[in-house]
Amino acid sequence: MTDSHAARDIDTSRPHSARMYDYYLGGKDHFAIDRQVGESVASAYPGVFVAAHENRGFMHRATRVLAREHGIRQWLDIGTGIPTEPNLHQVAQSVVPDARVVYADNDPLVLKYAERLMRSSPEGRTTYIEADVNDPQALIDAPELTEILDLGKPVALSLNALMHFVTDDQDPYGIVTRLLAILPSGSALALSHVTPDFDPDSWGKVAEIYENGGTPVRFRTHDEVKRFFDGLDLLDPGISLAHHWRPDTEPTAVDAEVSLWTGVGIKP
Repeated sequence: MTDSHAARDIDTSRPHSARMYDYYLGGKDHFAIDRQVGESVASAYPGVFVAAHENRGFMHRATRVLAREHGIRQWLDIGTGIPTEPNLHQVAQSVVPDARVVYADNDPLVLKYAERLMRSSPEGRTTYIEADVNDPQALIDAPELTEILDLGKPVALSLNALMHFVTDDQDPYGIVTRLLAILPSGSALALSHVTPDFDPDSWGKVAEIYENGGTPVRFRTHDEVKRFFDGLDLLDPGISLAHHWRPDTEPTAVDAEVSLWTGVGIKP
């Protein structure tokens, strides 16, 4: 799909979760409807801006830990979102220049800016696949996947702020299990997920705002998020709030502001 095709497919009359996330991060790749609905979310849950930045921080730290301490050289990042530098491949390649990254998303605006995701180091490689997490087989069958990634060697599956957009009737645990099944021993799952555990009333209002805008959500508890890691060896500190997962500096955010359970697990 060309940029012009992608531009024509972008619906600016309805909010979109990826563009709203860009707004929370202070980006510029969103529209008036996204800002409007994003402000409604912020009214219900003022910590949304803090949570978005803490989610990015977790992704950066988890990527560096997997590269430095666990020998990971390949990543499959699903639900990539609108490119925000440093992107995952830039973080990985800052540690291991030969890192290979496959990005996957089904949003036309992400596709429009996908060129940003292709700017690899000379030693590494990156590509972008248009795919939906709800159809994991199509992603698995995409020829670009094995053109970039060697599935005989460990791969980190990165699912950041994605699975809360997969409702229970879409079989979220089955999707993750299916994706992990194609990856060898030594591979990893890095996941972040919104939780209502600390402020259920506010998150109930946020869910209603997203659903009224056409985006179903399912925010999950600590135990429900931990279930995604069944069969994996969780790295310390286990399932933790984003700002408490191996922070580079002393956390200053309030737990209820962040409301994101995170974890990294290694496949035995």
